[in-house]
Amino acid sequence: MKGKNPDKPVRGKGTKKTRKVPLPVVKIHDVWQKFITGMHRIPPIYWLIMVALVFFSFLLFIPDYVWIVFLGTVKNQKSLIILVLIFSLTAISLVWSIGQRVDVWVFTYFNMHGHRTVWLDWIMLFFTQIGNGLFAMSVAIILYFSGRHFLAYAFALGTLSLWLVVESIKVLIHRTRPYKKIENSRIVGSQARGSSFPSGHTSQAFFMATFLLPYDHTNFFIWLAIYLMASFVGITRIYVGMHYPRDVLGGAMLGTTWGILSVILTNSF
Repeated sequence: MKGKNPDKPVRGKGTKKTRKVPLPVVKIHDVWQKFITGMHRIPPIYWLIMVALVFFSFLLFIPDYVWIVFLGTVKNQKSLIILVLIFSLTAISLVWSIGQRVDVWVFTYFNMHGHRTVWLDWIMLFFTQIGNGLFAMSVAIILYFSGRHFLAYAFALGTLSLWLVVESIKVLIHRTRPYKKIENSRIVGSQARGSSFPSGHTSQAFFMATFLLPYDHTNFFIWLAIYLMASFVGITRIYVGMHYPRDVLGGAMLGTTWGILSVILTNSF
C-alpha cells in the first residue's frame, strides 16, 4: 500500500524546532524536588518490572474459584468484545499513513492552534494529573481510610494491572511521541518518557470512571459528567504534546475494558 511513512518526521511551513513552553517557577522543597527528579530518572523498563512484581504478588492471593466465576461472566459480556475490537483496530491502524496524517492534523490543532495563555497551560497540567498513577493510588488510600477496604484493594489491583498492560503494549508497539516527531510542537510541563501508544493517563481516567461509578448510586448526568472529565483528560494529553489522538482513543478503550473486567472480578468475591 502506497503512502507516506508514518515514522517520517512531519515538517510544516515555517516550523523550525520543538519548542518548550515556559511556565512560572513553582518553589518545591528540596526533599520533594530530589524525589521528583529521581522518579523521572528511572528507566521505563524498571517501572514495568516493578509493577509486574507487585501485580503478580496480588494474583497469588486470588482463589481458583474466583477465576472460574470471572471467566464464565466475561463470556457473556458483548460490550467487552466491541471494546477490544475497537482497540485492536486502532492499534492496527497505526501502520496506515492516512491515519498518521489525521493524527498530525488533530494534534496540531489542539497543541499549536491559536494563542495559548499561561493560565490555560496550568489548567491543562492540573487536569491531566487525574490520569496519573500516583493520583489513582491516592484514591485507593482515600477509599481504604473511608472504610471501603475491599473496594480499595480491588481498585489498587486494577490500577496496577492496567499499568502493567499499558507499559507492555507500549514496549511492543513502540510508537514515538508526537513532540519528538512534529516540529514546533508545544511541550507544556515536563516531557513524558517511553512510547506513545496507548495513552496511560487516558486509560487510567476511563478505568477509574468505569470501575468506581457502579458502586455509587448516581444518575445519568453524573455518569455523563464523569466520562466527559475522563475524555477531557485525553484532550489534555494532546494539548501538552505527549500523545496523538489515536493514543487517546486506544487508552479510552483499554481503560474502559479494564474497568468492566475489574468490576466483574470484584463482584465474583
